[in-house]
Amino acid sequence: MAGMEAKPAPIASNLPEYTVGELSQRLKRTVEDSYALVRVRGEISGFKRPASGHLYLALKDADAVLDAVCWKGNAARLGLKPEDGMEVICTGKLTTYPGRSKYQMVIERMELAGLGALMALLEQRRKKLEAEGLFDAERKRAIPYLPRVIGVVTSPTGAVIRDILHRLRDRFPRHVLVWPVRVQGEEAAGEVAAAIKGFNDLPESGPVPRPDLLIVARGGGSLEDLWAFNEEEVVRAAAASTIPLISAVGHETDTTLIDFASDRRAPTPTAAAEMAVPVRLELVEHVSGRDRRQIQALRRLLGEHGRHLATLSRGLRDPRELLQQRAQRLDELSERLPRALHAAIERKRTNLAARTGGLRPNVLKRDVAQHAKALADKLERLQREWARRVERATRDLSGPAKLLESLSYRSILGRGFAVVRGPDGRPLTTAAAVSPGLAASVEFADGRRDAVFGGTASARTRSETPKPKQGTLL
Repeated sequence: MAGMEAKPAPIASNLPEYTVGELSQRLKRTVEDSYALVRVRGEISGFKRPASGHLYLALKDADAVLDAVCWKGNAARLGLKPEDGMEVICTGKLTTYPGRSKYQMVIERMELAGLGALMALLEQRRKKLEAEGLFDAERKRAIPYLPRVIGVVTSPTGAVIRDILHRLRDRFPRHVLVWPVRVQGEEAAGEVAAAIKGFNDLPESGPVPRPDLLIVARGGGSLEDLWAFNEEEVVRAAAASTIPLISAVGHETDTTLIDFASDRRAPTPTAAAEMAVPVRLELVEHVSGRDRRQIQALRRLLGEHGRHLATLSRGLRDPRELLQQRAQRLDELSERLPRALHAAIERKRTNLAARTGGLRPNVLKRDVAQHAKALADKLERLQREWARRVERATRDLSGPAKLLESLSYRSILGRGFAVVRGPDGRPLTTAAAVSPGLAASVEFADGRRDAVFGGTASARTRSETPKPKQGTLL
C-alpha cells in the first residue's frame, strides 16, 4: 500500500529465550551447585537479630562485602554470640536472592578467626568493663563463714554439681539450691545471668530460702567453650549481685571475665565448695579447745582466789572471841546501869534540896512529889527501854552464835569424828604426814587424848595385828 512503510523482518537467532524468573532460578542452581560448601573469613558488619530468631549480617574485608544469613535453627547451635567487628570464619553455602538480584551466604557454622582475635576481643571487653568500675576491689563482699543456704548456678548434669555436693557433704553439710543452666552455647550467657538475678530476687522470708552465698561453676574447656562467662550480661549480673558470689569456671589456668567481677575466684568447682564452708570436725575441735582453755582458766582463777582468801583468813580473829567480848561488855553495862541511875537520882535530889531550901514546905513537898513522880516515870520507861534493847541485842547475837556453832567443826566431832593434831598443834589431814612414832593429840567431842602412831596396817595381816595399847594409834 502506498504511503505505508514495510515492517522489518524478525532477526533469526538460535539463543534460547528466558524469562526473568527462569534465569534467576538457573543462576541460583548454578551458584549453589558450584559453591555448595565454602569457608569464608571476614569481619562481621551490620549484624541484626530480628524477632524471628534468624541472623542477618555482612562479611567484609578490605576488598569486598558478602551478605550472609543464618537461619534460626543453626543460630542456636553457633556456640558464640556474633557482634559487629568480630573476625570470624563461617562455613556454609552460597545462594542467590532473586527478589533483589544478589547473592548471599547461608551460614551453618561460625567460629572465631583464630585465638589471637578471640583474645583481642576479650582484652577489649575487659578494659571496657574495668573502666566502668565493675572489677574494683571496693565492690568485693566478704564470703560468709558458715552460710545457711548455698545457691549453685551450673549444669544439672555432669561431674561439677556432684563434686560440689560431695565436698560440701564431707566438710560441712549445708542446704543447697541448684539453678540449672546451660554452660556452653549461645543461650548459656542469658541463662547464667538470669539465674544470678533470680537468686538475688528471692525474698528473705519466702517459700524458697534466699541463699547466703552463690557459686557459679563449670568444668574445664577451651576458650570458646568458656566464652559464655566472658559475655557482658553475665559479668554485669555477677557485679550487681547483692549475694556474695564465688566463680569457679574451668580449671586453675582458665580465666574468664566473671572471675574479675565475682567476690572470690576458685581455681576449680571443688575448691569453691572448700571456700564456701569450714571443716566441721576442725570447727568442733576448735570450740572444744576453747572450752577446755576456759575451764582451765576458771580453775586457776578459783585457785588463786582460794589461796588469797586463806591468806586473809589467817589474820582474822576467832568470831567467837568477838562475840564473847561483846557479851561480856553487855553484862558489865547491864550491871552498871542501875547503879548509875540511882546515883543520878541522888544527885538530882541533893540539887533539888539545895535549890528549894527557901521554899515553903507545902509548895516544896508538892514540887518534890511531882518531880519525884516524873523522875520515877522516866526511870521506869528507861528501864523498860533498856530491857528491850538488851533483849533485841541478845536475839541479834543468838543468830550468829547458832550459825557459828553449826559451822564449827566441834558439831562434827559429836557425830563420832575426831581431829588428829601433830606436835605443832596443826591438824594432820593426809596419811603421808604421819610417820611411825609420831606423837599426836586426838580431839574428841568431850576432850583430848595424847597418842603415838605405830607402823602401817598394810605391813601386817589382819590376824597378826595386835590389839592397840591405850594412847597408841596404828
